[in-house]
Amino acid sequence: MAKEAIFTPAGPVQGAPYTPAVKFGNMVFVSGQIPLDPSTSKIVEGDFEAQVRQCLLNLKALLAKSEMTLDDVVKTTVFLANLNDFAAMNKVYGDYFSGIKPARSCVQVARLPLDSRVEIEAIAFKS
Repeated sequence: MAKEAIFTPAGPVQGAPYTPAVKFGNMVFVSGQIPLDPSTSKIVEGDFEAQVRQCLLNLKALLAKSEMTLDDVVKTTVFLANLNDFAAMNKVYGDYFSGIKPARSCVQVARLPLDSRVEIEAIAFKS
């Protein structure tokens, strides 16, 4: 079984020292997605909830490249610059996952890339 690199326009520029997502067998490991607007390569404009939505849209785009959806996600990790944003993150997050929601960890961190307020990584599995 070989690893396969997954890229989308929503991901980092080519040449970054990591891969946005890696498919291995029936699993996809998605690197942390910050709220980059794929049309500008800058943090999406708007409030905190807009940042969470963009992270999830970027995650969804990477999964789609592997013929997976958010329903295939089994684990996420959410990194927040401020844990006071937890309720707002939870509100948006809940709109994107249905049925059995993924296992999740959520932690506050000192700082995120490009000073984004949120980053979300995921592991997906499809039998």
